Amino acid sequence: MQNRIENITKILDKHKAEAIEAFDLREKNYFVDYAIIASSLGQKHTLALLDHLKKELKPQESFNNVDESGDWVVIDLGDILIHIMTPEYRVKYDMEAFLSELGRAE
Repeated sequence: MQNRIENITKILDKHKAEAIEAFDLREKNYFVDYAIIASSLGQKHTLALLDHLKKELKPQESFNNVDESGDWVVIDLGDILIHIMTPEYRVKYDMEAFLSELGRAE
């Protein structure tokens, strides 16, 4: 699993994604084991990063679902969820805070 996470983050980094973060959610009550968040440089870059991931991860990864807009792309690999967002969307939706809070309610 760690090799898969490293491979995904390497591809994103190689194609100039910024502020790449991986969240281990295995101990949290969430529907995937890992989430990866990255910032793009803008709408076209968001979609370009999606294309790079599709080209470089297939056939070893299975893309279950891809929800895309210019500002935010979500890629469902089954046990890994990848979010690529424009900087404005990343600030607006603050996924880091949401993912960090998971599992804390007792």
